[in-house]
Amino acid sequence: MYDAIEIADKKAKINENCVFCGACIDVCKYNSIEITGAEEIKKDFSGYSGVMVFIEKHNSHIADVSFELLSEGRKLADSLKTKLSGILIGFNLKNNLSDFFDYGIDKLYLADSSVFENNFDDIYSKVLVQVINKYKPDIFLAGATSFGRTLIPKVAAIIKTGLTADCTALAIDEEKKILLQTRPTFGGNILATIITRNSRPQMATVRPHVMEKKKVYNEVQGKEINGKDEFNDSHSSENIYAKSDTALSKLKGKIELIEIDDAKFKTRYKLISVEKETGQSINITDYDVIVSGGRGIGGAENFSLLRELADLLGGVVGASRAAVDSSWISYPHQVGQTGKTVNPKIYVACGISGAIQHLAGMQTSDIIIAVNKDPDAPIFKIANYGIVGDLFEIIPKLIKRIKSGKSLT
Repeated sequence: MYDAIEIADKKAKINENCVFCGACIDVCKYNSIEITGAEEIKKDFSGYSGVMVFIEKHNSHIADVSFELLSEGRKLADSLKTKLSGILIGFNLKNNLSDFFDYGIDKLYLADSSVFENNFDDIYSKVLVQVINKYKPDIFLAGATSFGRTLIPKVAAIIKTGLTADCTALAIDEEKKILLQTRPTFGGNILATIITRNSRPQMATVRPHVMEKKKVYNEVQGKEINGKDEFNDSHSSENIYAKSDTALSKLKGKIELIEIDDAKFKTRYKLISVEKETGQSINITDYDVIVSGGRGIGGAENFSLLRELADLLGGVVGASRAAVDSSWISYPHQVGQTGKTVNPKIYVACGISGAIQHLAGMQTSDIIIAVNKDPDAPIFKIANYGIVGDLFEIIPKLIKRIKSGKSLT
């Protein structure tokens, strides 16, 4: 696959292109290829248990990926028949703590101090190392955000464990009871499933918006909700210390404050100022409908057509890297490996061929509709509905149909 095997003098030889991916082993029908190395050292990890999630907070906002990971962590913990915990670091953390228990966590650890008012990775890493060394989770998860990508490698390096970055899928090997960590590799051309054999915890950062965010239980009200819309979320804006005695008693023992000696958490950084992003601040990941344009859209002026369709559907305009690089639309709209990863209910790809880098950012969408003149465009391989034709003929007809109130079927 990567020109790593060559034939010389009627003998197969592995050359320097080999990356030990193991693909040749899987396809060899004679079972004549194997990868050998040093004998594996068996280690005792019986002291490690549970799944722990780093809950990322910026000012008063909790990153969506943290709730996604709590939902996924609950599934992993159930598979292992173990506990799920979360670690939240910051300043003045008392508000809305009951929200986290709606996602099925068994324990919430808090590191609450003024020294954590700003998200400095050097002191955050010290807290996480302290917590991991004390409570020894078997699995530790964090979001592959800009902050998570900086923070978590520091933690992994200090405690000398493996880290799989930018995962798009997680699962438990039912036989070996280890974490299967799947991520795109080689520019997104293949998916690699990675395991951590000889160290703990098994650490992974997960790409935002690839996991389902699903509430499973309201700890305060004692009501199963299963992610349904009828859940009464009125308690979320309250302070748990102002709740009824009954509600508070249900959380006692489930929240633990980590003792912090401020003198030991001196940062090497100095915050000079905070500058708000100028220009468009749209977050396309917040929308259930995205209408994206690629190279086939032809120019910046033609995005008005997609914008009209998106507005009718209550959505937003997205774009491929080719369209952004051509300055037809701004970067906040870019979908793909170097843009945003989105997971809308409906994704309409107009004039997008479907390069693997773009697919990596939208292929988990519930419904994918592709419009392209090229019947062999890769986008059609993952599309639920494909239309081969000129988008400048098809999209106006679609807009007209929606405006008339007629069914699209």
